[in-house]
Amino acid sequence: MRVHPVGVSLGLFLSAFPVCYVLNSVVALEHPVAIMATGFAVLALLFAVIYVPSGSQDPLFSVFMVFSFTSGIDAIIALEEDGYVSDFMGFYMREGEPYLTTAHGIMMCYWDSVVHYTLYLAMIMAITQRKSYRNVGLYWIGSLTMNLVVFLLGNVIGKYGSEIRPAFLLNTPFLVIPIWAATRIFPQPKDLPLVTADKIAEEQGKSLLQRPLDLGLVAYLLFAAAFTLFRGLVVLDCPADACFDYLYQHEPYLRDPVAYPKIQMLVYLHYVLPYFCVCIYGLLRPGVTWMPDWALIFAGAIAQAQMSHIGSSLHHRTPFPYRTPEDAWWIFVLSNTLYAIGPHVLAYRCLWSPAFFFSSVSRDENKKTQ
Repeated sequence: MRVHPVGVSLGLFLSAFPVCYVLNSVVALEHPVAIMATGFAVLALLFAVIYVPSGSQDPLFSVFMVFSFTSGIDAIIALEEDGYVSDFMGFYMREGEPYLTTAHGIMMCYWDSVVHYTLYLAMIMAITQRKSYRNVGLYWIGSLTMNLVVFLLGNVIGKYGSEIRPAFLLNTPFLVIPIWAATRIFPQPKDLPLVTADKIAEEQGKSLLQRPLDLGLVAYLLFAAAFTLFRGLVVLDCPADACFDYLYQHEPYLRDPVAYPKIQMLVYLHYVLPYFCVCIYGLLRPGVTWMPDWALIFAGAIAQAQMSHIGSSLHHRTPFPYRTPEDAWWIFVLSNTLYAIGPHVLAYRCLWSPAFFFSSVSRDENKKTQ
């Protein structure tokens, strides 16, 4: 009887528990180089075992299967660091990647074990059924890329920069594979509805006031751009009183010496802020064809970033002076949640009614095709 690929993925996810228990309790790995070598050996063995018999023409199928196993690893790390399980990953926390014990590391592991794993299941199912997974893949690329950029830079320049071990190199595949995956996912046919030239002309002829959803999105993007710029100035030590008050009374986590929140705000400032600005342009001027794809990528990126930031600001592993004060809790959670929801509304708008973002087609050309 042939086992369904989703069942295999779930088996790989759950197999992380006995594998980690054996490595921690039976083999008792302690040497940093041995931990790194074992990690690479396990990943290579899994890929070889899955790739050869899978028969799939899409190599990403095997990648998603292997990443199902690593999602299980991250689930164990998060659960053990929060005290729900024990005796699974002690060896890795001591001599592998000790910065995973931070609030940011734990939140990152929760995201990978829940959201990324759900995306892997969706893409594995789509490949098995020969369906498109382009939209899900773009969302995953954005999420994983944001995850790795902030995590790796924070590890190097934060307070754990002096504790980088050889196991740090185990993050290399997760940094390279999204780039390679993008070269395979972007060329896939876009999963967009067919729209006539007349419909395109009608939608692109509407003013912003005739498109209430777009008007609301422009208002959101203006707010989000201002919020992004403000927090960027805060972490850059702007001497303004408003920045000082915000840093100490609303988001003291931005001062945490682990450096993840500072890196996150700088990434927002240099990449997300320009994106918000060009999205405003794309909602004002018709025919910006890149909007649907990049809306998905940035929705995934900002969702991962905001979940990690909100969770870390409130987590017990964050030292008390850097946690969000109780009197600012609701304002902090509401503003940061809205910051994460907006890009998803924009992505939904781009995919649900994409005619405004299609290349303009003249009515004369439309008549020739009829």
